Amino acid sequence: MLSLALVASCGAVGKNRSNDAAPLAAINPFGADLAAEGTPKSGGTLLLGMDREVVSFDPTVQNSNMAAMAVYDSLMKLTPNGSAEPYLARSMDSPDGGMTWRLALRPGVKFSDGTDLDANAVIVNVQRHIDKASSPAHAYAAQIASMRAVDPTTVEFALKSPSGAFPLVFAQPITYGSLGLIVSPAALQKYGADIGSNPVGAGPFQFVSWVRDSKLVLQRNPGYWQAGKPYLEGLEFRPLPDTESRYASIQNGDVDLIFGGYNDELVRAVQDPKLKVYYGPGNAGEYLYFNFNRAPFNDRRMREAIIRSLDLNALGASQYNGRLVHADSLFDADSPYHTQAASDAWPKFDPEKARQLIQEYKASGGNPNFTFKTTTARRPFAEFIQAQLAAVGLNVKVEFYDLAQFSSSVVQSNDFELTTWVGAFDSPYPGALRLLRTGANTNYGKYSNPQVDALLDQAASTTDESVRKQAYQQVELIAGGDLAVAFFSRSYLSTITKADVKGIDRYGSRDMFYATTWLDR
Repeated sequence: MLSLALVASCGAVGKNRSNDAAPLAAINPFGADLAAEGTPKSGGTLLLGMDREVVSFDPTVQNSNMAAMAVYDSLMKLTPNGSAEPYLARSMDSPDGGMTWRLALRPGVKFSDGTDLDANAVIVNVQRHIDKASSPAHAYAAQIASMRAVDPTTVEFALKSPSGAFPLVFAQPITYGSLGLIVSPAALQKYGADIGSNPVGAGPFQFVSWVRDSKLVLQRNPGYWQAGKPYLEGLEFRPLPDTESRYASIQNGDVDLIFGGYNDELVRAVQDPKLKVYYGPGNAGEYLYFNFNRAPFNDRRMREAIIRSLDLNALGASQYNGRLVHADSLFDADSPYHTQAASDAWPKFDPEKARQLIQEYKASGGNPNFTFKTTTARRPFAEFIQAQLAAVGLNVKVEFYDLAQFSSSVVQSNDFELTTWVGAFDSPYPGALRLLRTGANTNYGKYSNPQVDALLDQAASTTDESVRKQAYQQVELIAGGDLAVAFFSRSYLSTITKADVKGIDRYGSRDMFYATTWLDR
């Protein structure tokens, strides 16, 4: 999964350019070969560098939180093929083609405060997503018509309409909205609105302290449901938003692991024999959001003009160390949901055609000039875009924001004409739905096509994989024809570790399962 992909701004200028190098390929995208790494050693504290500060541990609050699954674990877990399998839960199945689902919990699992993770706890948590419209998982929870505890370890969900993909929403990372991260109801009652700063879950680690913009400390959960795990005594997360400082911290040993967001740190890490890299390009990736609610990008001609103006070979050479992973479609070429027809139809670099489209737009009374908003980390990228668009006659103003302000005040607030984003994902549901469905929680450009909505709903509801495949291929083809976003690159979301960090178990979004991680020291 990527859920990546992750809510993040995209890209970064490269330092060590090797323009004759091949595009980046997947490297252990879902983690290490645990069986081949030897017998795990117990003890030690893992130091982790994040690319931003955590906003909240409350699963109903939209944010990126690399520590969340250390505290909560997840009821279900995504597999490399994009399906969901039981993890903290024991099973999840439907007796009637997806209209009703039964979630069976492992008996005896307790939260770190000693209370039971039972059917009632699941119902309480899912109800929070139903009640809170701003929750990133509200759209998934809203599918539920009713819930009941069949017995202390079994929850039955009756849905409003059939969903063959319903287990997937219990396997998502916190960033993309998950019904599978369960908070202790006792802690919810105790802390109320402050639960986001006082998390209590049933994961391998428990909360100790948090000094915002400094460090977050977790310690081993002695009552963890997987006997003998976790191997580590503790985790210490440090926010390191500056890309250069973050990479320097892993190079000089200040931290043991960093969550990489950009091409530059990934390329350098791949070239460093003292570091280990985990990376998968995923689907979607880095792209430009068009605002369909504002001129000039409510007009398809201007969206096409932007795409045809961008020389991706020059972009790769100047901004991506010569190792840009090109994207011209929703799904990666290796995905079973990709259709070559979508890539064939995607507009190619053609500045003369771009000029023609711009002139047609102007002749119809439109003003083609606009403001391009991005993060301070993307300054060289923005200057490249500005220059490329100036070459076809567009006067583009550029505005820069720090990452936190950019995410909330620009993108999530729909306050832009054109902007940057990363939205990689492993599983087509709910990844494609989040990006493209009318009103979806990461459809920040406000793209809307009823035909695409219907196909996304069909893909989510069916239990027939052949029907699902055909629906997603049509989504890719139609949304690509609409130029819903401007794809240009796959993602570079990576996990980079020192050589003695073992037992990495991750999603493509960088979200990790920490029970198996250990230090070979």
